[in-house]
Amino acid sequence: MPRMNLENSSSIVTGGASGIGEATARQLAAAGSRVVIADLNEEKGKQIADEIGGVFVRCDVTKTEDADAAVAAAVALAPLRACVNSAGLGAPGRTIDRSNVPLDLDKFSFVINVNLIGTFNVLSRAAAAMAKQAPLDEDGCRGAIVNMASAAAFDGQIGQAAYSASKGGVVGMTLPVARDLSAVGVRVNTIAPGLIDTPIYGEGEHAEAFKAHLGQSVLFPKRLGTGEELAFAVMECITNPYLNAEVIRLDGGIRMPPK
Repeated sequence: MPRMNLENSSSIVTGGASGIGEATARQLAAAGSRVVIADLNEEKGKQIADEIGGVFVRCDVTKTEDADAAVAAAVALAPLRACVNSAGLGAPGRTIDRSNVPLDLDKFSFVINVNLIGTFNVLSRAAAAMAKQAPLDEDGCRGAIVNMASAAAFDGQIGQAAYSASKGGVVGMTLPVARDLSAVGVRVNTIAPGLIDTPIYGEGEHAEAFKAHLGQSVLFPKRLGTGEELAFAVMECITNPYLNAEVIRLDGGIRMPPK
């Protein structure tokens, strides 16, 4: 069975305006897919969409109407064959602080809402569209979904209760969602990145020194991963016809310490 062919297809990448999402959008476009950049950063999102021949859709992943708009934009371009959920955020905070004050529940809920519920929101709307399309191959595959978790799903650090819970939820729903969608020929996989060089670390000499220090804790190679390397794994999950219901750590072998 050959790799899944993305020529004359469309794809959705949430968080596609920067970092892992941007790198993935570029690789999807290079493979022949018309990419919908679904992001809140309009300026950067439009710029990348223009560069890769895609379309930008302003998207709050927690809103069903925004997810539906992204799906509609993709289907208008070509059959929707790939959906990559890389939109996410972190809001560090200890369960109780040094004064024994509990973490604000709204802060905890916000992270869960974006990272976990937002992922499910977009993937479910995309899957519904994929299910209505003709299959691509003799197996009956209609599309592939890749969700972004984190090594923090397994090795959550101090102050990461909300983030780890949200990413642990993404890991936990991988198999049941893949089972649900097997009936319509849609594969589902999750990637759990470790320390990846994204704009979150900032720019300049201080940022580079900080990243170099962080990289020393990686088993091998002793550096941060790149968005491009993450995108390689995303593309494998999408195009390998037998890769399904899997969670892949992509972290250089790191196991995160408590802090």
